[in-house]
Amino acid sequence: MSMSDQPIPLSGRILDIGVRFLPHFVLFAVIIGAWEISVATGLITSIIIPRPSAIWSAIVELYITEGTIYRHFFITLTEAVVGFAIGAGVAVSLAIASSLWDPFRRYVTPYAVVLNVTPGIALTPVIIAWFGYGMGSKIALAAIISFFPIFVNTLTGLVQVDEDREELFNSLGASNVQVFRKLRAPAALPLMFAGFKIGLTTALIGAVVAEFAQATDGVGVLMSRFSFQLNMAASLATLLSMTVIGLILFYSMEFLDDRIVFWRRESRRAAASRARARTWAAQAKK
Repeated sequence: MSMSDQPIPLSGRILDIGVRFLPHFVLFAVIIGAWEISVATGLITSIIIPRPSAIWSAIVELYITEGTIYRHFFITLTEAVVGFAIGAGVAVSLAIASSLWDPFRRYVTPYAVVLNVTPGIALTPVIIAWFGYGMGSKIALAAIISFFPIFVNTLTGLVQVDEDREELFNSLGASNVQVFRKLRAPAALPLMFAGFKIGLTTALIGAVVAEFAQATDGVGVLMSRFSFQLNMAASLATLLSMTVIGLILFYSMEFLDDRIVFWRRESRRAAASRARARTWAAQAKK
């Protein structure tokens, strides 16, 4: 085994990660320090932009001292996830039907475009009138806003097929169902997951917008209350909680993308090949 083939020890990998991220940590520390000094010296009004230390104190109060954020946090997360699931289910179903039947696509696509260009915030009063002030209206708006990017990406992936590969499938006598399952659907997965990532974050936007309009629970409601009280430190701490929700949703979908569409990444493709090789070897021994 050559020196280049030897595995890098854990300490070396940690050091390498530290060297790569050190400039980011230094830049972040400089920004926070300048921000703190600017507010402390009066260059920036604390009512407009509070000190980072005050925001940190508000975070500790929300999450540790009083723990008031958790119920609102999980309500907003539930609204976004359920709304996304409904919007994604409808979008993928219509995209599959549109890819298989051209007349259906010609009639459905214009309505999808109209729904997309209609501002989501303008739909909020109508959605609340239809579904009431509970979670239903937040889920409905999240589903509507998340629908279009998933529909467009899925449809684009399904109709962009490699003609040479499709001709190979047809020459081997594959049925239309087999062509769809083994060729079109896997080829569409990268674009589909790109739409899922966008749709999941826009679903969060829809849920929070509906909470701003009218709700009694949720992170959006909590942020509105703090803003009306001019408690900007707690308001920004709540805003950071929304960011945490968005990161959880995005990286959850990124994790699924990495596991399901594994052939796009060399390391994941090699791991899948080794797993299949072990399975075949175990079956051969039987």
